[in-house]
Amino acid sequence: MATTHATAGPLSDRVQPRIPARRKGSGATRRRESAAGYVFLTPWLIGFTAITAVPMLYSLYLSFTNWDLISNAGQYVGFRNYVRMFTIDPSFRRSVKITVEYALVATPLKLALALGVALLLVRARRGTGTARALFYLPSLLGGSVALALVWQSLFSRDGVVNHFLSWFGVHGKAWVNDPKYVLWTVVLLGAWQFGAPMVIFIAGLKQIPPELYEAASVDGAGAVRKFRSVTLPGLSPVIFFNLVLETIHSFQIFTSAYVIGGGQGGPVDATKVYTLNLYLEGFGQSHIGYASALAWVFLVAVGLVTVLFFGTGRFWVHYGDGSDR
Repeated sequence: MATTHATAGPLSDRVQPRIPARRKGSGATRRRESAAGYVFLTPWLIGFTAITAVPMLYSLYLSFTNWDLISNAGQYVGFRNYVRMFTIDPSFRRSVKITVEYALVATPLKLALALGVALLLVRARRGTGTARALFYLPSLLGGSVALALVWQSLFSRDGVVNHFLSWFGVHGKAWVNDPKYVLWTVVLLGAWQFGAPMVIFIAGLKQIPPELYEAASVDGAGAVRKFRSVTLPGLSPVIFFNLVLETIHSFQIFTSAYVIGGGQGGPVDATKVYTLNLYLEGFGQSHIGYASALAWVFLVAVGLVTVLFFGTGRFWVHYGDGSDR
């Protein structure tokens, strides 16, 4: 029985890879999309240039002048403002000391309160949502003048705090009028507004795998050991984020110190933090050139502190992929 075989051509003739045809006008389409992106960015670029970049550059120029707000005039003095700041001005050194003291106490206290409450509220129970909202509420008020006035009233001689202490036979004092204690009332106000880092801590706690806690339980670890060996390493990126953010916020303290200190950093300059000193130099004494120099030193100092945090973070911040960034 004869079998007929079809004659097939070479493989290269039978298999022809299909090369997609280049779309016409694809280059023009990309250019149109890029142009549309820049059009949408234009409002932000205009706002950044007009509201941020230009005023910053102008203030940098003013920092090398003795510009006076009242006469609206000044002349170039070089680095004289910066020399005065670091060698002559006692208010500068005192404001730096007060601000650093505030940041060193208020930031850890605020983060400790935020983490402690986050550990209590991380599990979903009845009323947890309401409790989270109530703890977060002070952060919504932020640095409002009304909140600072209420706080000042609480720690006055006839305030609620002294009334509470009298129940235990303790005779309080006018805390906001005593140079030894007034800064600590400001610290307590700052630490009380721990709602924002608390919410971030809760989100970070939910990301820690429960299998790690189960493995620790199998190994016989208690609550303290779990916290040290599982919670803290797993939460270290969130702790780092909150630490950087809240340290910057502590350096920027203004409203509460202004209100509680009577607008002048009182009593006896005990609440004259750096930003308040800058404000009083610029708008109290009309030394705009010197205030601009103070602002730029503040910017550089905050930048250096942030760089320090990022430089040391690689030794204690651990990420889920096992890398230290």
